[in-house]
Amino acid sequence: MEGLRKLEEMQNTMMLMESHGVVSPQKDSDSERFLANLIRFLTQPCGQLDMDKKLHLISEHLPKISSTFLEEVILYHHGEGYEENLVGSTARFHHDKKTDNVSQDTNSENMPTVGLLAMQRANSTLEDFCRSYFMFHEMDVNSPTSVFRYLPVLSFTESYIYQLDGLNEKMLHVRTNAKSADTIMGRQFDLEKRCWNKFMEVFKDDLFRPLVLLLENHGILTERIREELRYGEEYWALERKLCYALISNKEIRIQDVMRAIHLKSFDYRVLNLLLYQLRGQKVNDLHMEFLSASEFLVEVSDDLFDYEDDVLENSFNILRMFVSVYGASVASTMLAKTITEAEERYEHLLTMLDPKLSLNYQRRCEEATKEGGKKLGNSFGTWNIPSVIADEDSYRINFSNSKSPMLSQN
Repeated sequence: MEGLRKLEEMQNTMMLMESHGVVSPQKDSDSERFLANLIRFLTQPCGQLDMDKKLHLISEHLPKISSTFLEEVILYHHGEGYEENLVGSTARFHHDKKTDNVSQDTNSENMPTVGLLAMQRANSTLEDFCRSYFMFHEMDVNSPTSVFRYLPVLSFTESYIYQLDGLNEKMLHVRTNAKSADTIMGRQFDLEKRCWNKFMEVFKDDLFRPLVLLLENHGILTERIREELRYGEEYWALERKLCYALISNKEIRIQDVMRAIHLKSFDYRVLNLLLYQLRGQKVNDLHMEFLSASEFLVEVSDDLFDYEDDVLENSFNILRMFVSVYGASVASTMLAKTITEAEERYEHLLTMLDPKLSLNYQRRCEEATKEGGKKLGNSFGTWNIPSVIADEDSYRINFSNSKSPMLSQN
């Protein structure tokens, strides 16, 4: 994951370099990466040196540094063969299968790491998971011992997933921006296209391999957890495929839409399966099936609540997809039918739960609905399907124009 963070920083620096004319669009990728690394190095603090002093030092001493001198430095510090290993490593996220044993090697690229931003983004999901799922394990969410005993593994796993999700969103927005820029600025389009290709190189790897190795090393990895992680990769691929198809006016298959919405809560299922493992308990398949039905309704509710924002950001949203598949005049009716069928399954599974557990979960859903300001299902309120946006391009343009006067006044 350290490699993913470095890749994001690298792409942002390269985009800034081109937008300010520091490098030309024709510059080869290795040269761009080298210059981007140099610029990032210059921005690092070093005692009392300011930017002007750093630039003066480089201007004064760079002519004295030859390739022969640099090769001598490499041999002195690292020995023969180091240079071959160094080439390309700054921008490539890879996994060396020879270092699968990650129990002690904290410097290995197989060791998963997460950033503070990912942990902050994961926080609300973790809170909801504890308050909504602990009861299925007969755990008291108000007991600090219950929460903190398993929090490190749960928090790390969810943060890792959020870190990958953030990169997937960046890929999606780069692709969206490239599509928009195609008819506006050829140079910008070329830049976005190359960034997309570099992100795709990262997503060709086994993204969850470092996390899988870590969980395996701690003896809590199961085949069902592996499967849910694979579902996560499948969801991200579908999200990118569907959202780009939408803005490109390409055909969307309802099968892909329904598959994506069912896969979307894979992280909750990963956390739940991990909790069974951490507690040494057998997975309760009835509980998993019920929670899957509930997760589907929650995802649909979230999409309806965020519909306008998702249109602006070109994010996956089931109502957006239904408008594309069925047309603006029929989309709401078809979605209402889908919701009704899902509710019937949910209500059926609810009756199969222990009465006390059923009551506690319904109370929790009512709490979540009030806290989030959303309306969800029969048990929690009435469904509110927003007015559909038939012409998303016009909607985005009008929204952008409405914001422009405000920005000019500021």
